[in-house]
Amino acid sequence: MNKDKITTRLLEILPGFFSWNLILFPYWGIYFVPEVAAYVILVFNLYWFYQSFNVAVSAIISHIRIQAAINYDWLGDLKTFPDWKKVHNFVIVVTVNEPMHIIERTLDALAEQTLPKEQITVVFAMEGKVPEEIRAPRAKSLKAKYGKVFGNFFVTTHTLLPGEIKGKASNERYAAIETRKMFIDPPAGAKQGKIDMNYSIVTSCDCDHKFHPNHFAALSFKFLDNPNRYEHFWQPAVLFYNNIWSLPAITRVVNTLNSIWNLSLLARKDRLINAQNYSLSFKLLDRAGYWDADKIPEDWGIFFKALFEVGNGVEVEPIYLPLFADSAQSTTTWKTLKLNYEQLRRWAYGVSDTPWMIKNYFTKKNVSFWDKTTRMVYALWSHFMWPVNWFLITVGITLPTLVFNPAFGRTTLGYMVPKISSFVLTISLVFLLTTLVVDYFYKPKLEKNYLWRVITTPFEFILMPIAGFFFSALPGLDAHTRLMIGKYLEYKVTEKV
Repeated sequence: MNKDKITTRLLEILPGFFSWNLILFPYWGIYFVPEVAAYVILVFNLYWFYQSFNVAVSAIISHIRIQAAINYDWLGDLKTFPDWKKVHNFVIVVTVNEPMHIIERTLDALAEQTLPKEQITVVFAMEGKVPEEIRAPRAKSLKAKYGKVFGNFFVTTHTLLPGEIKGKASNERYAAIETRKMFIDPPAGAKQGKIDMNYSIVTSCDCDHKFHPNHFAALSFKFLDNPNRYEHFWQPAVLFYNNIWSLPAITRVVNTLNSIWNLSLLARKDRLINAQNYSLSFKLLDRAGYWDADKIPEDWGIFFKALFEVGNGVEVEPIYLPLFADSAQSTTTWKTLKLNYEQLRRWAYGVSDTPWMIKNYFTKKNVSFWDKTTRMVYALWSHFMWPVNWFLITVGITLPTLVFNPAFGRTTLGYMVPKISSFVLTISLVFLLTTLVVDYFYKPKLEKNYLWRVITTPFEFILMPIAGFFFSALPGLDAHTRLMIGKYLEYKVTEKV
């Protein structure tokens, strides 16, 4: 095994080694270095208080800005640019075998955009593994319905090649490259005219995403208004609310908290990295070398790929508009729980980019030390702490003290730390309540058969400790451990019903 492979393998072990050791530290630490263990837990709880405060404030700021942006005349502002009609949006809708009503909902949302539809090309990215007898009629039906609605309706079919991994990244890569061949550098004699790459925007879209009507007018305005448009990504607030009321209570809690987190990040440009649904100039995508077909993570992956390839100036700019997505849901409660677990494990498996990111951090010299360090620290901290947070907050040192060092619990420090921690975490719940008030504005109205949930919904958050373990800590630890022992994760499509 050569040195590069050894280094990669060691860096793959690092996240799991870190998370397991930090999770277990209170148990052996309370025995050997009880004062250190107590102070570590106390400092972490104070940090969590600070984080909760930040999320609450940021979510409120994002909410205020979204409410201002929802009814704003983005198209009117866009038209103040003399070259506004040159802007063209390529929307790559990645699909495998989802129900037609889900796909049509996304395409209908695109058809309702205030931006003239001739400035939108839908790239319907299909997978070759889906049987031809299913793919062909689907493509034909959608082209018949939407072919004349948009500037173009382009269908691609991706066949997995040697060295590629099945998933969104490989499909998107193929679709984007084919789109360039067809529209940016069209073949001689092509019916459609050439579209200028300098005015082209690419949007990565799952087939269950529902855009706000002003989305592409706002995006096109921000593109033209930004002198650094070829170094920027754009990110809306992705809210998992399309089917929120039909979910089991425990997964409704998880998806609500994930949506609030996404909302709060918009106001934190220092932490904002594109995820789930995002846009970038075609020039930036091309300069970065497109998505990597041999990786599962694709959203944070393309950001860091662009950062390391292009250098200084790569940023993510918020679009203060909501974008609604489906939460993971199957045909039965048990299958839905399993599906949510698998989806969150796949997201946590973004930690598999750690070796590549660390290597590029030390080898790429075209990015300023401050830019790459702040981004790397945030990314690694987010990934590495994913499985750890729940254990340090929920278990703390109470259980380790009772089991391994009861005598320390009778000392002043051993007695006070759990009390102070409990007080700090209780106040943190007040910040959660604030964000839930904000959340109220974005959830869809309850249907008649779900009206009884008006009464039960506030009590669902009692499930937070259980939900946090099964749908945050455990899938995160699963992903880290798989990477650590070399049992690599395969991409699984999130079921849509």
